[in-house]
Amino acid sequence: MFTERVYNFSAGPSMLPEQVLKRAASELLNFGGSGMSVMEMSHRSKAYQEIFDETKALLKKVLSVPDTHEVLFMQGGATGQFAAVAMNLIGRTGKADYAVTGNFSKLAAKEAEKYGQVHLSCDTSATGHTTIPAQRELSLSTDASYFHYCANNTIYGTEWSYIPDTPCPLVADMSSNILSRPVDVSKYGLIYAGVQKNMAPAGMAAVIIDRSLAGQELPCTPTILNYKTTIDKDSMYNTPPTYNIYMLGLTLKWVEEMGGVSGMEELRELRAGMLYDFLDNSSLFRGRAEKSARSKMNVTFTTGDPDLDAKFIKEAAGEGLLCLAGHRIAGGMRASIYNAMPVEGVKKLTDLMGKFELANKI
Repeated sequence: MFTERVYNFSAGPSMLPEQVLKRAASELLNFGGSGMSVMEMSHRSKAYQEIFDETKALLKKVLSVPDTHEVLFMQGGATGQFAAVAMNLIGRTGKADYAVTGNFSKLAAKEAEKYGQVHLSCDTSATGHTTIPAQRELSLSTDASYFHYCANNTIYGTEWSYIPDTPCPLVADMSSNILSRPVDVSKYGLIYAGVQKNMAPAGMAAVIIDRSLAGQELPCTPTILNYKTTIDKDSMYNTPPTYNIYMLGLTLKWVEEMGGVSGMEELRELRAGMLYDFLDNSSLFRGRAEKSARSKMNVTFTTGDPDLDAKFIKEAAGEGLLCLAGHRIAGGMRASIYNAMPVEGVKKLTDLMGKFELANKI
């Protein structure tokens, strides 16, 4: 049992900023003098409409979303978007390009196969998903409706360092690195992100879509996943995930106070630099991803000995450094260092790794 907050290195749901949690706690029973919790408010009420409008405007501001694009809040998380993207966008030509660089992009491609022809522009399975292909290595179709990629791969710890140049609209799953650095939204036809890593509690996806792409959905598209309907109804075709939207608004205010996405980028570089510097100089721990493809959100590493990995994870948990076990597919360790992870958490982790290394020299 812990009497103080721990450092939660989970890949998601992940840490939220302490300042955000305290603000939410202070408003839990009575938001803004309304006499009720946000969780109890009608989504059609004036009080909630103000929360919704402010959150939407803040997301547009923080990410510099151009007027050509619309912000949507949809249920089903990123997994729901695997289907929504294909059903709404693949109909133009019946074909789509997918870059498979990890587990979730593979699942997205598999889901899209239900609705059209999928061409794999790349598949890094042969390398154990430890790499990201260069632009010249992408096999691009001339008649694809869109190109889909996952900007950051949580399980394998890799991240795209560039925006792919494609002849068709670009679609990106940014679930695990959204708000961590500036993004040129104008280069994307659609960006989606499950909010449980850098934005809010689990249960919602934020979608940023070029309005010109909406309205071409397949006839089988459920109304709840229809982008055109969601735009027309301003994300309120049905009751939206009201509390998630409220929490996202609080997080966006915190991001602004911390210097916006540029401030988040500085912190992400600092956290990742500390951890990778340790790994590059360690005689016991080693990183799993190729250096050129390393994620600055999810750092994967191992000792090379499963028993020693398990011992380290147990010792770390005893020190309040939780959820460091790697995904069951990859094993080893994984430190997810999203926006809300304090630099002090990474410092405590590297200090423990140093002590563990000295105590377990082979």
